[in-house]
Amino acid sequence: MDIVLSGIRPTGNLHLGNYYGAVRSFVKMQNEYNSFFFIADWHSLTTHPRPQDIQQSARTILAEYLACGLDPEKATIYVQSDVPETIELYLYLNMNTYIGELGRVTTFKEKARQQPDNVNAGLFTYPTLMAADILQHRAKFVPVGKDQEQNMEMARKCARRFNNIYQTELFPEPQNFYFGNEALKVPGLDGSGKMGKSEGNCIYLCDDEKVVRKKVMRAVTDNGPQEMNSPKPDVIQNLFTLLHIVSDEETYKYFDEKWNDCTLRYGDLKKQLAEDMVRTLNPIRERIEEYKSNTELLDKIARMGADKARESAAATLREVRKIIGFRVY
Repeated sequence: MDIVLSGIRPTGNLHLGNYYGAVRSFVKMQNEYNSFFFIADWHSLTTHPRPQDIQQSARTILAEYLACGLDPEKATIYVQSDVPETIELYLYLNMNTYIGELGRVTTFKEKARQQPDNVNAGLFTYPTLMAADILQHRAKFVPVGKDQEQNMEMARKCARRFNNIYQTELFPEPQNFYFGNEALKVPGLDGSGKMGKSEGNCIYLCDDEKVVRKKVMRAVTDNGPQEMNSPKPDVIQNLFTLLHIVSDEETYKYFDEKWNDCTLRYGDLKKQLAEDMVRTLNPIRERIEEYKSNTELLDKIARMGADKARESAAATLREVRKIIGFRVY
């Protein structure tokens, strides 16, 4: 069965965009592929998180994964730092990756602009660590967004270069996996594009009812429809997209008609949107709280995932050491 791998950095809670954009599809994928889902705590070090936050953040993401439907009996779910083989492969890949290539990566340039006082080597070599995450399992498919496509090309380059240098076919070239219609682009509440943590425009899966209602009621709008059947500006289309995601078709049609005949009241739309979001998220939030309260279970699941991930990675590293010429343990 083909291997699929995906990871998420524990730098905050999962939000509505994560859920509809990827995690729901992960739940389906775990039934169709040999799936590895990991929590990328090493990657988070590029922003220097506080030591006391690292383990707690990993547990939080694990609880949210489980609450969304990922099953540790079907998929391998692990914490990145529990698999030390990743760092050994990261070293070997760095030896074959050139400074000029890494310097041209767009995500590095963007992050360097965002944190000019913390342009560290880990940030610079982020693509090779990502490549090690993927290649240690010899994954064939990796679910990615547009912002990761260049890093995926670097991962393929790492695989090709290793294979060429050592005249082997050890590493398959991992391919981008797109969800098609299964994944949705969830807009933010600020009138801009995609919902994202750094933009501060999110509804988080763990937000309680009061927080959800407050955020939705503060969502950006305009002066309202000025002409019948006029196109919706982006800032309003965002609200209707959210309505389409969490509400039923009849509700969506009702407010769409109100827009078209210029009788739409944004307060009514937001109240309905908030209630439907609360209804959608409440069961997930309750499961998150249930999992978070059981740290013993979370740690057991993480250990089980680490054992499976290390078995997969160790098999690859034995081959890598043999191919390069190092002693195989």
